[in-house]
Amino acid sequence: ILQKTAEKVWKDWEAFAEYAFNKSHSTCYALVSYQTGWLKAHYPAEFMAAVLSRNISDIKKITQFMHECKRMGLSVLGPDVNESHIKFAVNSDGNIRFGLGAIKGLGESAASRIIIEMEKNGPYTDVYSLVERVDLQAVNKKSLEALAGSGAFDSLGNIKRGQYYGQDARGISFIEQLIRYGHRFQHDKSNSQQSLFSESSNIEISRPVITIEEEWPKLVKLDKEKELIGIYLSAHPLDTYKLEIEHFCNHSLADLDNLSLLNGQEVMIAGLVKSHKPAYTKNNKPYGAIIIEDYTDSFRLMLFNKDYISFQNYFTPGYALLIRALVQPRPYNNGSIDYEIKIREVRMLADVREDMVKNLILTVPLKSIDEQMINEIDKYADQKQGSARLKIMIHDKEENIYIEMFSRTKKVNLSDDLIKYLQEKPEIDFKFN
Repeated sequence: ILQKTAEKVWKDWEAFAEYAFNKSHSTCYALVSYQTGWLKAHYPAEFMAAVLSRNISDIKKITQFMHECKRMGLSVLGPDVNESHIKFAVNSDGNIRFGLGAIKGLGESAASRIIIEMEKNGPYTDVYSLVERVDLQAVNKKSLEALAGSGAFDSLGNIKRGQYYGQDARGISFIEQLIRYGHRFQHDKSNSQQSLFSESSNIEISRPVITIEEEWPKLVKLDKEKELIGIYLSAHPLDTYKLEIEHFCNHSLADLDNLSLLNGQEVMIAGLVKSHKPAYTKNNKPYGAIIIEDYTDSFRLMLFNKDYISFQNYFTPGYALLIRALVQPRPYNNGSIDYEIKIREVRMLADVREDMVKNLILTVPLKSIDEQMINEIDKYADQKQGSARLKIMIHDKEENIYIEMFSRTKKVNLSDDLIKYLQEKPEIDFKFN
């Protein structure tokens, strides 16, 4: 009897588990999904700030969520000593601020001291104000370099990031001079407050003069930004070539995660060379391991023998490249098969417009054509002799007729100004071939 009862109970439990366990889980997930969706819809900036803070140590996820913020129309601003908290937070304008705690080399203790002092005694008016007030035992030279390089001082006057690292005739950087000034100021202020015979509490110490030095080149500035906060935030080195990437690339580097799915396909990818390590095989043949990076991911290229000799000069760190390659199987001696990218062609992205664009084709609705538009297009065509042939497709929407027109005498230069003009004219569709 006991055995039969136990078997019945067990079978009842099994039948119950087939729907009850799943139902309870689906109910819980449905509730969490509803709460999450509600928060994202009604408090988008706060929600995304919390998500970014939760994944602050995972750069890949941070990058993904930054793209989601952009899609949602939210601005993610760089770190700032007067607005940032330890983690991501929303400022008074409704924008998301990068947290000071995410800056490499700063440290949470130093970040906390800066934030506490700002909240207690008000915003820092300039960088001198900061070194006069913060604990310079906790906020040291390395901390100030991290803050300057990441852009956390950008709102404190007109000092450029590169100027903080500039040196005077004695070889002392501006940051080191700031630290010396801050120590002296705080020491004299402390002594003045302790003196019974002090007639004035005003401290007069000459502030260090800003080193005259040009701002970092854009690429140096962005590389330092990525080094310190993990991502390109204020811009991306490939932004200059966004047009080329959109029109000529058929895959991003993230698409190359599983090459077997692209077997036999020709891929056009663009990327920034981050590193290049040359080496030799046991047979003394050259090869190279190259890391390239785009907006989505990074990818490791391996080039051997003749391919490496042919293309190695292109793979200089900092170069922006357009690569045409074939995805193909690569058999190994043990019989297994992997997949590789066989490079067919490499071009500098800076040369793509001139080398690869033969025709600029504008499609313009008939009703949109007027004298002003004609004069504006003619002005850009006259600016500088270019290499692209200008074709204009006039579209009569009512009759659905296209008439092709082209210039026999003029070739246009695909300048940034021309592209910007076309992008600001929604009625004009343009493409290259």
